[in-house]
Amino acid sequence: MKRKATYFLVFAAVAAVTFAISMPVRASEADDGIVSSFKNTYVCKTYLKDDAVKIVAKDGAVTLTGTVAEESHKALAQETAASLAGVTRVDNQLVTKAEVAAEKSDTWIGRKVKLALLVHRSVSYAKTTVEVKDGIVTLKGEAASMAQKELTTEYAKDIESVKEVKNEMTVAATPAPAERTAGEKLDDASITAQVKIALLTHQSTSAVKTKVETRNGVVTLTGIAKNATEKSLVTKLVSDIQGVTSVKNEMTVEEVKTK
Repeated sequence: MKRKATYFLVFAAVAAVTFAISMPVRASEADDGIVSSFKNTYVCKTYLKDDAVKIVAKDGAVTLTGTVAEESHKALAQETAASLAGVTRVDNQLVTKAEVAAEKSDTWIGRKVKLALLVHRSVSYAKTTVEVKDGIVTLKGEAASMAQKELTTEYAKDIESVKEVKNEMTVAATPAPAERTAGEKLDDASITAQVKIALLTHQSTSAVKTKVETRNGVVTLTGIAKNATEKSLVTKLVSDIQGVTSVKNEMTVEEVKTK
């Protein structure tokens, strides 16, 4: 009897474990079936074949992510997934390519403008709010002076893809003291990094071939400029970088080839 009882208990334990394991396996198989069914639908193979639609199913709940060519494709994917056997609900996170492009464009512009304001000491990154809509940049906040307000506009305009700059910043009644003096608490590596980023960020200098070296806050520039104006512009931008004490611009001006 004891032996039979022991066998029964062992069998029951094994059966319980097997049942517990089989449940998620079956659920997983059902979810895999949903994904497979969606990918084999006429809608997916015909209308959505050139779209980047990703489908994930978990316990019957379907999530759609990725990009589609147009709004109608989002609805087609939604209704197709919802009609599949075993689907309990659909979370449609699909976006159109136009929506992605517009969002990335404005987001990218905003980040570039903020980065330009961050590394330049003559403008106030902390007191400037940057908003971008359809390539139009709106600046808000407070400028220490009219000169600072105008320079903020100038830096924002020099960012690629900016169509227009609306500067709605107010000017402080009493000019605020400089937040940081030239060269204060900045190591040479950080200064060099900021200079390189600034030159790449500004549209007017992004294509300039410039080598940057910094020693005790003194920045030495070498490389090739297209003309004297471009060389002067590089000096002007670099001189306004946080931590730069002085600039030695040793860039050569590219010779104009005559036919």
